[in-house]
Amino acid sequence: MTKLSPFHIAIPVHNLETCRTFYRDVLNCEEGRSSDHWVDFNFFGHQLVIHYKAKTNQETTTNPVDGKAVPVPHYGVVLDWDVFHAFAEELKQKNIAFIIEPYIRFEGLAGEQATMFFNDPAGNALEFKAFKDINQLFAK
Repeated sequence: MTKLSPFHIAIPVHNLETCRTFYRDVLNCEEGRSSDHWVDFNFFGHQLVIHYKAKTNQETTTNPVDGKAVPVPHYGVVLDWDVFHAFAEELKQKNIAFIIEPYIRFEGLAGEQATMFFNDPAGNALEFKAFKDINQLFAK
């Protein structure tokens, strides 16, 4: 695999301080620059920016995957296998309300992966995953 460059993603939040605390203290993301309308975070080596936006009544959409309702849109990162499992346990200890509890997909098959979904305090859906063999990230 080639070395990946960090991605940048900016997401809307209607509660800047609550989300700041969540990303910093629950997900353990290091806080970077900020203003009264946005905050930068080191999101597992990537740049995540939360931007204040007034709350709207957006309907949640899901797609069926493995018999589960996967929220769309969602974002997250691919972690190392051991890091994923330690992170999942840490989130359980912090009483995260999972949309989809951590589980293994495609067990024993190409693309075997661990995955979990949960929301941030603004309702943004996050997925964290890990591949048993990272070289199968794009396996068919």
